[in-house]
Amino acid sequence: MMSVLQQLGAVERPQIPAPTVEYAMLAPLFVIAGVAVLGVILEAFLPRRNRFSIQVVVALVGIVAALATTVWVYTDLQVIDGDRLGRGQVGAEGAISIDGPGVFSWGILLVFGLLSVLLFAERSLEGGLSGFTGQAADAPGSAAETQATEARLEHSEVFPLAMFALVGMMLFATANDLLTMFVALEVLSLPLYLLCGLARRRRLLSQEAAFKYFLLGAFSSVFFLYGIALAYGYSGSFQLTDIATAVSTRTGSDALLLAAMALMAVGLLFKIGAAPFHTWTPDVYQGAPTAVTAFMAAGTKAAAFVALLRVFYVAFGAATWDWQPIIWVIAIITMFLGSIVSIAQTDVKRMLAYSSIAHAGFLLVGFVGAYQGPAGEDRITSVSSVLFYLAIYGVSSIGAFAVVTLVRDGSGETTHLSRWAGLGKRSPWLAGTFALFMLSFAGIPLTGGFIGKWGVFSAAISAGFWPLVVIGVLVSAIAAYFYMRVIVLMFFTDPVGDGPSVALSGRLTTVVIAVAAVSTIALGILPGPMIDLAQHAGAFVR
Repeated sequence: MMSVLQQLGAVERPQIPAPTVEYAMLAPLFVIAGVAVLGVILEAFLPRRNRFSIQVVVALVGIVAALATTVWVYTDLQVIDGDRLGRGQVGAEGAISIDGPGVFSWGILLVFGLLSVLLFAERSLEGGLSGFTGQAADAPGSAAETQATEARLEHSEVFPLAMFALVGMMLFATANDLLTMFVALEVLSLPLYLLCGLARRRRLLSQEAAFKYFLLGAFSSVFFLYGIALAYGYSGSFQLTDIATAVSTRTGSDALLLAAMALMAVGLLFKIGAAPFHTWTPDVYQGAPTAVTAFMAAGTKAAAFVALLRVFYVAFGAATWDWQPIIWVIAIITMFLGSIVSIAQTDVKRMLAYSSIAHAGFLLVGFVGAYQGPAGEDRITSVSSVLFYLAIYGVSSIGAFAVVTLVRDGSGETTHLSRWAGLGKRSPWLAGTFALFMLSFAGIPLTGGFIGKWGVFSAAISAGFWPLVVIGVLVSAIAAYFYMRVIVLMFFTDPVGDGPSVALSGRLTTVVIAVAAVSTIALGILPGPMIDLAQHAGAFVR
């Protein structure tokens, strides 16, 4: 018996090579993931009275560190094949693309995360407490909720949740493997489902928003996962480059390919809020804590759009004529629906939600250009135009929602537009800043929004899609109406009753609004450096 075992032991066992992970190039992901895990550990061991402040410091320091490493990674990206195939590399055994668009998206996502964490940390608007409920398990209006408020309890868990959502967004934007992309989608989504239900005021509305977001988000994830399964059945691989090879050779069933693209598009278009997958957006934006709404409006849209670009440009780029027509239709419907329905809104957060839908349509105009081109070309490409648009839209959105947190009455934020009448007389600087963001959303010259729209329209025209651009320009004129309506309401309409009440802005919210306003103006007057940065990053590694 022993001789048999000895003989078996003498058989040479196959050696499984250790996976190669580019830790230095993936440092921003590891930093944010480490901060999220550290935040959970701090929640377990720190006294409750010290948690909030320490969590804020840890989150801010972690984001700044990740932003610094992102700059280093971007400057260290290597050129592949004379820049015709982009700059960067595929790392983590083919799971993550460390390329120009991915690292650029890391940068803007970290900036969005930094500004959002400052809004999360604001405590001057609720009598020294944050805008998040003390104990989420307490029923709205219950005695336990009152006791939690009197005891000045705060949900400091929001910071590690935000960090987990942020690392999910960063991974989602750079995933080169469909399974990795699905995991990233869930990592970014689950914390947001929780954060949407933690508002200190209007708890029922907040919980309803979280429940709707969870149900519809889970439903869209199933579509995305089913599309992944069909893509694997078509190509025999989860990696985008392998799928691209199978699509270019058309080795499988065309029906299977079309079904895979359609189902994956549903999951991704849901995340960016494109019609007809937009129905969650107004309710969730209205019900969620405004700081969380700002984080979602900027971060989720940016991460999902870069993922959409990566999947359809890299994996399905050889099937452009199959998916382009339907994206045309979706872009037109999304622009019209977001712009027209916004006119009928009486709540400022719902109006900004439909504005977000309209902007998803404008971004899709740039997306259908389906052109990357050598990063050295002078003309702006589809990828670089979308990246620039995402940067300016995200900053302006966070600034706009920061202003919303300051217009208040006795029950908290007052978001009904009738209560904003005469805001320019009560607080000219606050109303002027909000008007600046509205002008940027409308695409008025000398704001970043104008340069963003010019970029996506130029990319579409360069690809020969001028009819879509004509429609986009007409819809922009419609959209300008409801933005101007808000400006007229604030400056040229008499206040109703006592007029709008403006809270004394805390330092953190003031910093966020100031940074957003300066960025909106700077990117409108001197957009060159950011455009150059976006063009330098404007090609995926294939």
